[in-house]
Amino acid sequence: MIEAVVLDLGNVLVRWDPYLALAGRLPAGDAEAFLVDFDFMAFNHQQDAGRSWADARADLAASAPEHLPALDLYLEHFTDAIAGPVPGSEQLVGELHDAGIRLLGLTNWSAETFHLAEHAAPAIGLLEDVLVSGEVGVAKPDPRIFALLTQRYGLLPERTVFADDSAANVAAGAAAGYDAVLFTTADALRADLVARGVALPRT
Repeated sequence: MIEAVVLDLGNVLVRWDPYLALAGRLPAGDAEAFLVDFDFMAFNHQQDAGRSWADARADLAASAPEHLPALDLYLEHFTDAIAGPVPGSEQLVGELHDAGIRLLGLTNWSAETFHLAEHAAPAIGLLEDVLVSGEVGVAKPDPRIFALLTQRYGLLPERTVFADDSAANVAAGAAAGYDAVLFTTADALRADLVARGVALPRT
């Protein structure tokens, strides 16, 4: 029996696309150089693991100062990067909430920008709580964050569905004993939950 559902936030409940903070404000080539060639995702993962943005900017100034304008624009226009709810997720969360399923979040997110998340995706407010990686200083797929999740909320991993859009994070959740599923769409997650006996409308 499924007792709880733990949801990733970025691109599960709230759309996140860093390019949207730069589009129209930075030449496309410069944006691509920052996001792809420089590997912004790896750089941002350090924010997820607790690094401050002030330290991030200092690190970038020392290692790749040509990307400072892009970083500054990303932070200044971060709300544009979180572009509203993922289609169907708000309805699904509402139905799980109404069904009495325990709902939690587990997100890789900077502690300094997380306060903006619920405004972009109000369904986050229906969650009992969210474990924010940047606040605890450890990020998925590190097994320590799953151990903390289990301990903090008294979860039984084998009775808890963990949904994430990252295959690496799903594998880490499964290794920690969770019933881990790869999120692709809200409808697909609904079907996964119904298949596990959760009483939800199929559409």
